Amino acid sequence: MSVFKDIVTLWNSDDLLSQAWDESYKMMVLSNEIFTQAIKYLREGENKDTIKALKKRDVEINTFQKDVRRKVVTHYAISQDIDDLPNGLVLLNMVVDIERVGDYTKNILDLALNHPNTIRSEDYSEALHHVEQEVISRFSKTLEAIHTQDVEVARSMMDSYKETLTGVSDDIVNGCISGKITLGNESKTVALALYARYLKRIGAHLKNITTVLVNPFEAVGYKQ
Repeated sequence: MSVFKDIVTLWNSDDLLSQAWDESYKMMVLSNEIFTQAIKYLREGENKDTIKALKKRDVEINTFQKDVRRKVVTHYAISQDIDDLPNGLVLLNMVVDIERVGDYTKNILDLALNHPNTIRSEDYSEALHHVEQEVISRFSKTLEAIHTQDVEVARSMMDSYKETLTGVSDDIVNGCISGKITLGNESKTVALALYARYLKRIGAHLKNITTVLVNPFEAVGYKQ
């Protein structure tokens, strides 16, 4: 049975743990905002100072994570009630995944900073464009699923993850490594492989988050 039914009850209360859950959602919203802006800068270009300023917003995500940890630990220290311990542990796992999404978003911004040209996925390959659009869609759907407690949306994303995302990304990366995929110059080929891999890892952490809606605690982060 999913731990999320108990989590919904927490969101309707007003203790430190429920506040931590609320902040974890705000952390996800912020992460999505930064991710969306990073894709825009990569595709359309932006001056380096603006890109570096967006990278620094990762500090805001880290602050959220620290505050969530503090509230969870304080909650159990004060209440000494371990009946809802799985909820706190799930929350701590979830914010780690959100933080890791932020790290890979910074990697995308590094591509925008260091690649000599903009990177429009459809100009590189149809497969890369598919991966990019898939992750953008999954980010929005993950936010929707968590906000509305939509188990079916979460399960659908989990079931389609390998076919629609990891398999396509792995084919791109392996093709670049083997030499089957070349784009005319080394810089573009390296950028293709890196971008495909960063998007895959962001998708993986989003998948981990959706498992909260479906899986029992011991299987959170896994397809089960």
